[in-house]
Amino acid sequence: MAFLMLVAALLAFLFLHLLTKKHRSYSTYNLPPGDFGIPVVGQTFSLLRSLRSNTDDQWFRARVKKYGPVSKMSVLGSPTVLLAGPAANHFIFTNENLALTQTRALRALLGRSILTLSGDELKQVRSAVQGYLRPEMVRRYVGKVDHEVRRQIKLYWVCHDTVTILPLARRLTLGVICSIVFSHEAAAIVEALAADFQFLGDAILSFPVNIPFTRFGKGMESSAKIRKAITRIAQKREDSLLQEGHAVSSTDFITHMLILRNQGAHSLTLEDIVDNVMGIIIGAHGTTSALITFMIRYLANEQDVLAQITEEQDEIADNKGTEDALTWEHVSRMKYTWKAAMETLRIVPPVFGSFRTATKDIKYQRYDIPRGWKVLAAQSITHLDSRFFNEPTKFDPSRFEKQSSIPPYSFLPFGGGPRMCPGTEFSRVEIMVVMHYLVTQFRWKLCYKDETYIKDPKPTPVFGLPVELELRRPPSTADASNAMSIQFNI
Repeated sequence: MAFLMLVAALLAFLFLHLLTKKHRSYSTYNLPPGDFGIPVVGQTFSLLRSLRSNTDDQWFRARVKKYGPVSKMSVLGSPTVLLAGPAANHFIFTNENLALTQTRALRALLGRSILTLSGDELKQVRSAVQGYLRPEMVRRYVGKVDHEVRRQIKLYWVCHDTVTILPLARRLTLGVICSIVFSHEAAAIVEALAADFQFLGDAILSFPVNIPFTRFGKGMESSAKIRKAITRIAQKREDSLLQEGHAVSSTDFITHMLILRNQGAHSLTLEDIVDNVMGIIIGAHGTTSALITFMIRYLANEQDVLAQITEEQDEIADNKGTEDALTWEHVSRMKYTWKAAMETLRIVPPVFGSFRTATKDIKYQRYDIPRGWKVLAAQSITHLDSRFFNEPTKFDPSRFEKQSSIPPYSFLPFGGGPRMCPGTEFSRVEIMVVMHYLVTQFRWKLCYKDETYIKDPKPTPVFGLPVELELRRPPSTADASNAMSIQFNI
């Protein structure tokens, strides 16, 4: 039934798109080779099927083999150019005339956030986010990340013989990013709104038909609920800033944005700041939880890799106090663990690709890309290319021993150039802290050794990756009382 409703919504969307579409003549353009497929529908269903069956890489490579590294097609009713290869990736991530595609669903769900803004406003928000997540700031957050990871492990992992990794990873990463964004209200936000954040994230790439019980319908309902809760917190921060002025320190992202506004760094309203908080949370925890899930999946099968990570993490654990939090210096020593994380990102990127929209007529190689057309780059095309990575389907963290051996713009887990994700360093800290405590405290065994996964659109194990847990070391007693004394004030 859900699939039929999805198909009906898609057909309705495409029909409306056809009715409202302004026809343009492209007779004077030198368009790339390829075809638009079935009128209106194009290659949409074919691409969606490949994602659901986890055959999207083969789907992309078949088009590249047939038409070359530049080809035209139609996705979601829009003419789209598929670009393949490191040169194409460089073109996409450095061209100012290619803007991140802003779908109607995205705008409706997240308002005026970093995921939907453009032009000068986007530059202002990116600058603010980059300032908040710059390395010297991230060093200050390691303790917060450590506290939240240990709190959740005590609550949801310890004393369980079997756990399902994906939902726990989602909850954990949501808690971590909320601890940075909200500070002391984080735990209450997570407990009250974890399901709503998941509904909101699931709806980002849904079809914007607001029907109850559909992904978009649930997403809109959750968006309103989340926005109300965050607005209440933002208003409290604004009142405190008005009363105390410069005495208020920038301990959370909302206060940081309010202080910057008072300094004239941006002109966002309180509602805009709330939208950007939602955008940052959605952008941060979904991708990181996928990485944690698949890293655990690979380590269950790659015992040699797990042994090297264990040696690295046990040495760090043995050289710090049992109750002490990890520090930036500890994270900096987790070099092999980070290589394993990058190898996971290479084989199973959390985002299958990115859509951009041409804001003016542009050229790539000898072909024209008209204004309004979409441009698609799929990460697997270079991540799994044997020209850049020997035995590309083999899990081998040692391939990252020499970063210089990897051609520029062939490995793009966090984007590239000026479009690099501003949260890259924070994500590294978060993943390393999580893996430190999981590896040192547990061993795990997959309940379904051959469990497959789909892309929905993020990679998702069909059963959520259930594992049998065995305790290696007892957790520390630090913060144990805090873990059980959350106050719910949303």
